Amino acid sequence: MLSRQIDRIGHAQSLDRIVVATSTALDDDPIETLCGHMKIDCFRGELDDVLGRVDSCAAAFDSDQIVRLTGDCPLADPDVIDRVVRDHIEGGADYTSNVRPPTWPDGLDVEVMRRDILRIAAVEARLPSEREHVTPFIVNRGDRFTLLNVETTPDRSDLRLTVDEPHDLELVRRIYEELFPAKPDFNTGDVLALLDRNPRLLGINAGIGRNEGAQLSQCQDAEFLTGEKPNNAS
Repeated sequence: MLSRQIDRIGHAQSLDRIVVATSTALDDDPIETLCGHMKIDCFRGELDDVLGRVDSCAAAFDSDQIVRLTGDCPLADPDVIDRVVRDHIEGGADYTSNVRPPTWPDGLDVEVMRRDILRIAAVEARLPSEREHVTPFIVNRGDRFTLLNVETTPDRSDLRLTVDEPHDLELVRRIYEELFPAKPDFNTGDVLALLDRNPRLLGINAGIGRNEGAQLSQCQDAEFLTGEKPNNAS
């Protein structure tokens, strides 16, 4: 799945380099091996401190601008990536995304940020959600940073094209079975047309909420701040 995503990202014209930033955990050794086979740079850092990992990765590769793409999005669209990067550069923003608020399907998420802004976040962020999800420290401080959002019409944020659950993986496999053999470089338009023709495919992963991991982190934040688990925490 990761190799499919890397192949798709490689078609983005706005990216100078692709680096897979994984953890030092033994379970992630196969990811480093895969990167070696694909001749893609791999950086390994802290498992739980993803913000620190991404910041250290950016420093290691001396990057001025960082495009953050999560590794659970095998339908990533290079055209969407290029649009968000272009608007970020032209708008002179500190941080740009297409998810605040989202109008693209879940799984096409793109975040772009200046290196110095990422460094500030890595130094100052304290909450578990800020360390785990990389960018909350930035996006929650619109009074301090220049934030930009890239939207599309019609709003298709109800569609789930990411892979967090087994049913997500089943849907993505079905999409690849339908589109990949005939058109390896299929785009989001092709995916949406397929789903419009076969609406029953949407039922495969229906009912899974967006950003459930972020909601869990909010409970961890409350525990961090109070020293007690919230009543609704499991």
